[in-house]
Amino acid sequence: MKKDLPDNIVEDIAIAVALENETVETKLWYVYVINLKDHPIENVLITSKGYGEKEGKQVKTSTLRHMIPLLEGKASALIEPIDEQTFGLNNEYWLSYYIGRDIYDKKFIFLPESIIDSNFIHIPIVNKPGVMIR
Repeated sequence: MKKDLPDNIVEDIAIAVALENETVETKLWYVYVINLKDHPIENVLITSKGYGEKEGKQVKTSTLRHMIPLLEGKASALIEPIDEQTFGLNNEYWLSYYIGRDIYDKKFIFLPESIIDSNFIHIPIVNKPGVMIR
């Protein structure tokens, strides 16, 4: 039963939307998973999707799945590029990973209009400006 499962709390793992490059015409954005731990995590699975309301209509993006076999400690990995047009939606990243034989999972959601300049920080390890959820 669910009550018999251990409470494996996700700590020191983040998802970040980082500004990669900016020109007068466009901005290039990427989504990263960041391991802030001192040790690696394994079999990292990430499901991403966008959903919400745009111009009065319900919108859903495709669901994408990503696999990273090993993410070293104090390291990051690129998940996917992200289009600015989806910033008005909920952008959800469901992350699962292993440490030894223990599985951990957590849902990270960037709310509509949360990826804005006033929320930018310097993202550790990636060393770029953007928005991060821990």
